[in-house]
Amino acid sequence: MDFVEQRLPQIRRIVVKVGTHLLGGRDQGLNLPLIDHLTFQFAQAREQHKELILVSSGAVGAGAFALGLNKPPVELSQRQALAAVGQSRLMQHYEQAFGGHDLTVAQVLLTRNTFDSRDLYLNTRNTLETLLRWGVIPIVNENDTVSVDELKFGDNDELSALVAGKIGADLLILMTDVDG
Repeated sequence: MDFVEQRLPQIRRIVVKVGTHLLGGRDQGLNLPLIDHLTFQFAQAREQHKELILVSSGAVGAGAFALGLNKPPVELSQRQALAAVGQSRLMQHYEQAFGGHDLTVAQVLLTRNTFDSRDLYLNTRNTLETLLRWGVIPIVNENDTVSVDELKFGDNDELSALVAGKIGADLLILMTDVDG
């Protein structure tokens, strides 16, 4: 039995980050089988009274698919526009998948400013705490549409680590294809 299996009964609050490459492609610009499997795993964890937060990439890819682009452009303003198109599609898929397990989700879009301002951070933490208390699964993403280049997280690994630390998570799981 490894460390996580031994500690799992004591773990109450878990943040799970799903990366762009895992979520991208396939159906409607998203890996829908992965979303279905992930929501099944979340449902099982909720039955064990775990509090879960999902940090999810995928909005830019979903937006690119919706607009018929083979691959997202590199220009920041175009990527931001794709995120604006794709975020609602991403959330729609999550809402359907989690709803199939009678789970409610909430969208929480954050920027780096959220963690730089004590008032914004406390308000965000209180919102996340309330959602968790209500049994809602917050789905967190960077608000790419309004983030400026120098204020971006860069990736959701950093965002998920900040969220996990600020809300007192017992476990952070990074689902990624990036080494290390």
